Amino acid sequence: MSHNLRATSSDRSCDMLPPLPSLPQTARTPSQAPTETSSLDILRAPLARLCETLDAIFEACVRFPEPSDSTFFARGMRLALAEAASDPALLTPAQREGSTDTYRRHLLAADPHGRYAIAALVWQPRQASPVHAHHTWCGYAVLEGTLSETIFEWDGARHCASAARVQARKPRAVSFVRGGRGGIHRLGNCSDAPAVSLHIYGVQGAQLATHVNDLVRVADSTIMA
Repeated sequence: MSHNLRATSSDRSCDMLPPLPSLPQTARTPSQAPTETSSLDILRAPLARLCETLDAIFEACVRFPEPSDSTFFARGMRLALAEAASDPALLTPAQREGSTDTYRRHLLAADPHGRYAIAALVWQPRQASPVHAHHTWCGYAVLEGTLSETIFEWDGARHCASAARVQARKPRAVSFVRGGRGGIHRLGNCSDAPAVSLHIYGVQGAQLATHVNDLVRVADSTIMA
């Protein structure tokens, strides 16, 4: 399956999800524990459970050269995000702190094998991402507040993207897309209250700011908000 295929509606979002499927268990030794931005030496329990679930998903998809090509992988990631988003103890107060300049990213954990990185994004009112596709697979869930997501369609002939629709993303809304120009969007906070979202990317922790977003040209200066 090509990474450039457009994500289906079931890949992009799911509001009410069943429990996680049974997955093989993988061991994580103390030396393999992912890092956290706080001063704690041990991951908080909700985040540790999320890492264990992600490890199990990768183990179940080990026969695929690219795990994200598997339908099971996409479904598993959406379910893992939904389960994590339902736990109010997932983040510390420090990991909910924003910035007055732009949305703020907190690295929560990084897989020691470089398969994924987990981050919390904090959006103050009127803050938004640039319009972008993704160099890698990624998924997110809204934890607090409401985000506005503008979906774009890629025009290969004109080499630009056009806004197609806008949807409100409320708490526990979940999205997953594979890498490529089939999942172009812009996330933003159009409300008067802060919002927080949980993101998982298929990159090493050190690559979070450089190897995820693929900025694209927009067809005109009018962006739906």
